[in-house]
Amino acid sequence: MSIQQPAPIVPAGAAIESASFLVIDEKVTDHSAYDSQQWNIVRRLIHTSGDFDFNGLTKFHPQAITAAIEAFKNSAPLIVDVQMIKAGLTHRRLDPLGVEVYQFNADQEVIELAKKEGTTRTVQAVRSAWRQGLLDGGIAAIGNAPTALLEIIRLIKEEQVRPALIVGVPVGFISAAESKTALMAIKETPWISIDGTKGGSTLAVAALHALMDLALGKAN
Repeated sequence: MSIQQPAPIVPAGAAIESASFLVIDEKVTDHSAYDSQQWNIVRRLIHTSGDFDFNGLTKFHPQAITAAIEAFKNSAPLIVDVQMIKAGLTHRRLDPLGVEVYQFNADQEVIELAKKEGTTRTVQAVRSAWRQGLLDGGIAAIGNAPTALLEIIRLIKEEQVRPALIVGVPVGFISAAESKTALMAIKETPWISIDGTKGGSTLAVAALHALMDLALGKAN
């Protein structure tokens, strides 16, 4: 497809962002664990969180960046676990790539099935995305719900679902670290994740923005 370039952020905002990245580059003297494209993602995670631990905690499947760029260029659907991710994504990146964002937690059918089956809404939302054919070849971003990430992993193993990419960075102390460890054992599907309990929806947004910038040829 022909990709239109997004409208730039205003000069003052761009200057602050650029200055922030320069500070990060000055403070992080060794990021040799990452290639240049991976470092673009890690640096944005640090920029978003103010946490330099992400230089080391962030992990990549070997095909993650290539798969992400191809998927975004092909306008793959983007399935997210919470509304916060959807709200945080900028249209100046989404629109030129033709990417639609899907989030099903508030769907009445999802709520009813969660009550009936004793699961979380995010589990049922993942199943809804699967039934609609959005997960195969789509991009899944999980920033809040370990149960959603574990359900995607189950679908990969049991139903041979093949997302183009999983950004799996749920935060918290109940199953978050375990779900990410399980994701990082997956070979069939490219992923980006974070070791341990750190993560969150803002980091999922940051990673997606960095990946879309790469797809648009606008990486910092």
